[in-house]
Amino acid sequence: MNQPRSADPSEYGEHIADVYDQWFPASAEQVTPMVDFLARHAAGGPALELGVGTGRVALPLAARGVAVSGIDASPKMLARLRAKEGGDRVAASLGNFADVAAGGGPFQLVYVVFNTFFGLLTQAEQVRCFRSVAANLRPGGVFVIEAFVPDLTRWDRGQRVQVGALAGEESRLGLSVLDLATQRVTSRDIVISAHGTVSYPVEIRYAWPSELDLMAELAGLEPLGRWGGWRDEPFTSASTGHVSAWVKSPR
Repeated sequence: MNQPRSADPSEYGEHIADVYDQWFPASAEQVTPMVDFLARHAAGGPALELGVGTGRVALPLAARGVAVSGIDASPKMLARLRAKEGGDRVAASLGNFADVAAGGGPFQLVYVVFNTFFGLLTQAEQVRCFRSVAANLRPGGVFVIEAFVPDLTRWDRGQRVQVGALAGEESRLGLSVLDLATQRVTSRDIVISAHGTVSYPVEIRYAWPSELDLMAELAGLEPLGRWGGWRDEPFTSASTGHVSAWVKSPR
């Protein structure tokens, strides 16, 4: 079966950069356990964030003394990162993170959070990313992914409409369609306000936890653990998300 063509990897970030931090504020309650977990697995070595965006995680991780590099396909997102206090502490580069073409390696830790891995829109791209990560990890280095567990009951006949926010004169709606054959979800966040209507495109290709494990095995990575959250909560059949880690053999 032919793989679907990929969209421009910069499209999401270029459209949403101006409102990203407003829509997804980095609260200490959310970020602190993430940084605790990542700093522990960085173990004093350099780290690389795939899809670094505006630096919500990279900046506090760098503030812990970890040497952090980042890669993102969106120039606007990277500009937001560099404009923030401490932005010069993250060695950010422009590119498609499926290729992991960033300086500063090999890395002790490579990580991708907030479901960003699913921004790689074909299985082939996702497999290539795992292999690129493995090639850029030190022996004993760790690859960490935070992602949701797919829940196909969220769609009715392959469609979903959701109210994202109703605040003052502004309304935000989420529209999405599901393609089961390709595991692709095509979405639009629609913002309606007194200033008009704006559409923000979002496209993902979800993968099941077991599928990620197979990608890791193909890349030569070994399972380290899977948790239901950043505080080492157990992963169960009731978990809606997971934090998964694989390690490059020290041999």
